[in-house]
Amino acid sequence: MGGAVSAGEDNDDLIDNLKEAQYIRTERVEQAFRAIDRGDYYLEGYRDNAYKDLAWKHGNIHLSAPCIYSEVMEALQLQPGLSFLNLGSGTGYLSTMVGLILGPFGINHGIELHSDVVEYAKEKLESFIRNSDSFDKFEFCEPAFVVGNCLQIASDSHQYDRIYCGAGVQKDHENYMKILLKIGGILVMPIEDQLTQIMRTGPNTWESENILAVSFAPLVQPSKNDNGKPDSVGLPPCAVRNLQDLARIYIRRTLRNFINDEIKAKGLPPRALPKRKRKRVKQIVNSNSYVFVGNQFFPRLPNREEDEKMEEDSREEEEKDHSEAMKPEEPPQNLLREKIMKLPLPESLKAYLTYFREK
Repeated sequence: MGGAVSAGEDNDDLIDNLKEAQYIRTERVEQAFRAIDRGDYYLEGYRDNAYKDLAWKHGNIHLSAPCIYSEVMEALQLQPGLSFLNLGSGTGYLSTMVGLILGPFGINHGIELHSDVVEYAKEKLESFIRNSDSFDKFEFCEPAFVVGNCLQIASDSHQYDRIYCGAGVQKDHENYMKILLKIGGILVMPIEDQLTQIMRTGPNTWESENILAVSFAPLVQPSKNDNGKPDSVGLPPCAVRNLQDLARIYIRRTLRNFINDEIKAKGLPPRALPKRKRKRVKQIVNSNSYVFVGNQFFPRLPNREEDEKMEEDSREEEEKDHSEAMKPEEPPQNLLREKIMKLPLPESLKAYLTYFREK
């Protein structure tokens, strides 16, 4: 499934194409997509395909097409502080984008059938927190993943404001999914080859709307234990943040607001991440051209000076591109980290405030 938009050179190009095709329609969703580089969730050697609007699968690792994730993010209508459950959380790519919108007081849970994929998702999440230039620009709701079949969730599990299921749901499992949703909540899932948005309007009432024609692999049916019944799976607890964590959130928020006020006072535009430069296409001049005089065509004589000038200009452009490519890229300025490191605090506390990031 996919191929609805043109391929991009990089993550920003892909998002530009998704916006142009109206798959991304809101600023909040756009910011989340730009902050998480889709290529970071691909295995080495497969990243060239990351910015195509196509699904990707390698073993148990799977990513849906970008146009699907765009429609899902828009249909969920995410807001800060909501609770979210990702059924079939996979690589954690979608859950991480959702976490940027939910903020530190949301709940972000995922359940995934394959234990190796959960480990992969945890590694990618850790890499994002430690290394991504985007992390300090957002208040983040860190996803928590568990291994299990989403059709075996314990009956006493809590309900969620927003739910997404990343596998085809059979009609006889539709009500099971709906019960996990809070009143006023939104569930997005593929049913009978239609990506569907379901809103719970009351204890026993729902409203549905088809979003997009899709093709998803069906949910895997749960296996039974020796008693002939499937084992239940417990979801992560909805824990209350401790005082130490709350202090970190509010210190970082205060410093971030202070930085934004400083930037506004100086009249400076917000810093944008540099885009990759597109390759120039060398122009080919056809020397076998003709001119029209009266009612006859005559061969155009080659202009050696003009051709030499064009070749020289082309050579200069190539040399300039090469020299620019050889220059080491300057790392983006992290103003929040700079503020934290200047605080009169012990180094261990500064490390905690920066989430032990090294840059």
